[in-house]
Amino acid sequence: MKSVIKVFNMKNTTDISRVRNAISNNEGIIACQINSEKGEVSVVYDDYFVSLEQIMESIENLGYTIL
Repeated sequence: MKSVIKVFNMKNTTDISRVRNAISNNEGIIACQINSEKGEVSVVYDDYFVSLEQIMESIENLGYTIL
């Protein structure tokens, strides 16, 4: 599966790094690309292991807002 998640308050490279680490800690993540200018996270994952809701929850647990 491929999804694009809009994340509101990613401002700098530290934010990008934190979001990338949170996503990659989920089992089943194949690829993750972050566009900070658009505030978008493109993630490719195996939905057998992880759901989109779990991925979004891992980002929200860091204090970021998903639109």
